[in-house]
Amino acid sequence: MNDWDDGCILFFVKYPEKGRIKRRLSADLDEAITVELYKNFILDLLSTLEKFVVEFRICFYPHNSREKFMEWLGTQYSYIPQIGKDLGQRMKNSFIQTFAEGFQRVIIIGSDSPDLPGALIKEAFLSLKTHHAVIGPSFDGGYYLIGFKVSTFLSEVFEGINWSTDTVFQETLNVLEKAKYNIYILPKWRDVDTFTDLKDLFQRNRDTKFGSSKTISYLSKYEEMF
Repeated sequence: MNDWDDGCILFFVKYPEKGRIKRRLSADLDEAITVELYKNFILDLLSTLEKFVVEFRICFYPHNSREKFMEWLGTQYSYIPQIGKDLGQRMKNSFIQTFAEGFQRVIIIGSDSPDLPGALIKEAFLSLKTHHAVIGPSFDGGYYLIGFKVSTFLSEVFEGINWSTDTVFQETLNVLEKAKYNIYILPKWRDVDTFTDLKDLFQRNRDTKFGSSKTISYLSKYEEMF
């Protein structure tokens, strides 16, 4: 067995439509640009995931957008709908479904950090060999990754959390610590939710490997904004 045989990545995405994604970002950008940008976020993260010998699922929202995703991204991927009334329920249900398939280690990543390094994803998986849970804090107070082993899955971390606030990470950490979990905390990474975040993404990646990504290539068309 290699490091990945018992693992699965759940990639949480929204269907890119005007007015339904990245609303804080579209407050400062044309909505058509925001939609194209978010599409590139997804494509870049898919490119990262495809480099691993590990199964992953595209967890799509809304739950009735499977056909639209398959038409856009193709039929080669495994798609599962996000089911639940809020983000917490949708993550909890996705974990439960994936563990029920027989996977022993499962992590969720979002689609707001297009330059998330594959090395951090690998680090997350490896950490679950010796820790009950793994979490990756983002600079805005949320988290970009969370994962569990099947034997240590704790659904309470998805209940009663003030989602989309700057306390999400700390609230989640409090639940894990209350359960006396051995928690692996990854390095902080940046989500892209605002125009300031976007400028930071562009500036810090111009001379990196991610500089040739779809996201940075697209942003280069609007370089005067940065």
